[in-house]
Amino acid sequence: MSTTPTNAVATTPRQLADDHVARVAALDPGVTTWLGLDPADDRMPDLSPQGCDALADLARDTLRRLDALRGPGAGVDDAAADPAERVCARLLRERLSSELQVHEAGEHFRAVRNLHAPAHQLRGILTQMPTATDEDWVPVLGRLRKLPAAFQGYRATLAEGVRRGLLAAPRQAQVLAAQLTEWTGEKTGTAGWFAEFVEPAPRRLRPELAAAACAATEAVAGFRDWLRTDYTAAAQGTPDAVGRERYLVWARQFTGSALDLDETYAWGWEEFHRVWAELRTEAERVLPGATVEEAREHLNRHGHTVQSAERMRAWLQQLVEDAIAALDGSHFDIGGPLRRVETRIAPAGSAAAPYYSGPSLDFSRPGRTYLPLANGDAEERFHTWRLVSTWYHEGAPGHHLQIASWAAEADRLSRYQVTLGKISANVEGWALYAERLMDELGFLDDPGRRLGYLGKQMMRIVRVIVDIGMHLELAIPAHSPFHPGERWTPELATDFMNDYVGMPPAARDSEILRYLGRPGQAIGYKLGERAWLAGREAARARSGSAFDLKAWHMAAIRQGSLGLDDLTDHLAVL
Repeated sequence: MSTTPTNAVATTPRQLADDHVARVAALDPGVTTWLGLDPADDRMPDLSPQGCDALADLARDTLRRLDALRGPGAGVDDAAADPAERVCARLLRERLSSELQVHEAGEHFRAVRNLHAPAHQLRGILTQMPTATDEDWVPVLGRLRKLPAAFQGYRATLAEGVRRGLLAAPRQAQVLAAQLTEWTGEKTGTAGWFAEFVEPAPRRLRPELAAAACAATEAVAGFRDWLRTDYTAAAQGTPDAVGRERYLVWARQFTGSALDLDETYAWGWEEFHRVWAELRTEAERVLPGATVEEAREHLNRHGHTVQSAERMRAWLQQLVEDAIAALDGSHFDIGGPLRRVETRIAPAGSAAAPYYSGPSLDFSRPGRTYLPLANGDAEERFHTWRLVSTWYHEGAPGHHLQIASWAAEADRLSRYQVTLGKISANVEGWALYAERLMDELGFLDDPGRRLGYLGKQMMRIVRVIVDIGMHLELAIPAHSPFHPGERWTPELATDFMNDYVGMPPAARDSEILRYLGRPGQAIGYKLGERAWLAGREAARARSGSAFDLKAWHMAAIRQGSLGLDDLTDHLAVL
């Protein structure tokens, strides 16, 4: 697949959307590598203010071209248009408009956080590159050599944010600096992540790669020191809470919807009370007479564990493969490259949340789930009851099955609808629906596994409450069993999560930092699940006794990206 924009004039929204993907890839090599468009690309992303402006200018130009389209399918509200073109046009317009809202709010000037910061992008691009042959390592070498300049561009953007008074809160700078210290190896007395990354390289390139890795490590350390000193000093007094206006901008970016935040906050509390009652019932199944916390402690002492990260990786790999085998033919059709998913250990210095990365469009790179080591304990022991539903979420039938199905549909839909147009709440909602489906199908009947699943449900509900609550500094309602009448702070949110989610401290603290650094993202899981469930029930009601759940699942995961403003309506008619 080419990264070169077409010279032909786009006459339909889908042609325009695909041309936009090619034009973005020409500017952003991270996109090129993510999509598997050019394995020889050795560029690094331009994170300077000029690089950020170039992507915004491209979004504006594509919107102008969309407005200028004439003919069938050109208008998102044209009832006579091809429905597929209308859906693509609506998505393209909404996504690019939202992207520009974020840019025009100056959010790129304060992009410092513990997850999905530009710094993580610069390392992540290396982990997505092929390294199987000698030739594969040549562009890796080129990118390592360019990494110091890429960090300089990122620093220039943050420095411009300092000049404009657009800064992240100090705790975000501190946690990113701590992660970067893990990358450098200073904490463990090793040569660092980059040096370890190039160790398997071919002998003839190893000296050059080792030198480039050393220079990359020095660049990371220098950027880290600037964050710790200059940036943190300038950020003093910057609040953690972003306020309602900024929150709405980000919430639209992550959900594809103009949310009623007060209704959403109230609904989160309704869900809290419902699931907490269910957790108390399940705790009784784990240990008669036990509270939820006592049941968790019982499982931590007596439940199944796996010793060592590598054994846990293999255990989770088998779990996903078993799920694919069990679901194929009965609830999904899972064939060809969709059956291939890898479980890996997350690189040192990652946030504590497990995550998934999708396959390249040609499937030369498979989908991958990642296990951060913070999910174990001090003895590198992993409690499986906590992680089973998470791997159904990250792997199959969750993220992997949806995202890989999208990749397989790229030519039928458009590459934009299955890649750059991805909306977080859609994919996270599907993955949370996938956990619920596995519960409905009996895969979580074991009391410990079901307590783990309900605990993850509670975590996603707590996200709705504290993410909105902290950033809008809302009051805790009178019906809450936790500090009624007080206003949310990060400290209260930490205690709330400790009392009702029961995560290991490192994972809990990473979660709170994540919500503070990515406002509006964490609420999409439960809101997305709500939309998926509503769509399924509407489709069931519409079809009556003829409703076919397997057929609905297959149509649903092949439809491409939709925002929450559209998702339920589209699911209802499948």
